Amino acid sequence: MKQETNTAATTLEQVNAMPAATWGWLKMNQTKLELSNELAAAPTETIEVEALDEQFTGVADAFDAAMDAMAERFPERRASAPGDAADRARITPETELDVPATSVYQAGAIKLEEELSPAEAFETGMGEAAYAYLAEHATKRIVIDVPAYKHATVTVRVSGVDAAAAIAAIDVVARPQATLDLRIALDSPVNGQGVVGSVLRVCAYEYATVNVTCTQTLDDSWIALDDTGLFLDEGARVNVQHTVLGAGASATGLAGDLLGDTAKVTIDTDYLGAREQVHDFNYELRHRGRKTECEIDANGVLTGTSKKVYRGTIDLVHGCKGATGTERETVLLANKGVDNKTVPVILCDEDDVAGNHGATIGHVRDEQLFYLACRGLDQNAAEDLFIRAKLEDAALSATDERTRAAVVRLGNNLIDNFEEELA
Repeated sequence: MKQETNTAATTLEQVNAMPAATWGWLKMNQTKLELSNELAAAPTETIEVEALDEQFTGVADAFDAAMDAMAERFPERRASAPGDAADRARITPETELDVPATSVYQAGAIKLEEELSPAEAFETGMGEAAYAYLAEHATKRIVIDVPAYKHATVTVRVSGVDAAAAIAAIDVVARPQATLDLRIALDSPVNGQGVVGSVLRVCAYEYATVNVTCTQTLDDSWIALDDTGLFLDEGARVNVQHTVLGAGASATGLAGDLLGDTAKVTIDTDYLGAREQVHDFNYELRHRGRKTECEIDANGVLTGTSKKVYRGTIDLVHGCKGATGTERETVLLANKGVDNKTVPVILCDEDDVAGNHGATIGHVRDEQLFYLACRGLDQNAAEDLFIRAKLEDAALSATDERTRAAVVRLGNNLIDNFEEELA
């Protein structure tokens, strides 16, 4: 992935890129990020880690070692696929028309199955350039290694620092039948501008469970970056809750490799677009194990002149028999000035699977606005109702009091009397 640098800014190309591109004129295949080169490194104390006991603190290379160990558990491909090495070996002048042609994406998928180990195939949702930037500029590196059959609850808080990049790099290894509840909070308690983000890598062993909750409550002057990569062994479970409420520009990416049989990933995303905010989402779940499952749910409200792009890809790889994948998005467009783009995708190279996708997108009707206007609520007041509802839900479901306070602080900046009415 390309990264360009000039004296003023670093431009990250191919951020949140779809694994299989659609028509270019839709301008949805990927995005581009420009990040100032003037940003300082935030002090390490801006990254707070709570409840990480010594028994759950891993060594620096714990994640890499765990992924290398997966190569021994999964040494071979599950099944041959059309266009693979066996097919290519048959190519002669007489048989070349009988060998299936492959697209660029199919060729890459075949290479992944034939040549790449789990460690080499591992990726994060925002892509190589964004991951490299986040890893290089990480303010603090955190390694969580939960022993087999143990349970841990860890909170990581990242606070914005004016003219700086505050980034938490988190590696998680959940050993067999371990359970981890990981809470990540991205917040801007002081005025300023800069980058606040996290990059998370998860390796879940057999029948381990990892629950991730990430709440983003930044003011409009900040850029939020949230990058995640998942690897799931047999029977592993990973549940992710993304709550994206603020930031002038935010990018959220997640990629998951369900290589172990019966592994399951669930993703629940709530987002709010207000004023001129821009939100960009990319979710990629690759089913390689048999009877694997995934569910992706997104629910959002767009107001003002905000913009949002949502990409969701479920990839049913050859050999993942019995796999099921479902993705749904519901979007309320509370203003005609918003820009919404949604592209749910299912890639399938297996017959014994089930894939479902859909989106429900709707405007507030003119007659509904007229009804509110008759009761003294103009367009702005009507939009505040939808904003308030989304923020109240986030406040009530916050994982702790500090996260709830961050939601309230953001709500007070967005609409009048939010805290008083919430109380």
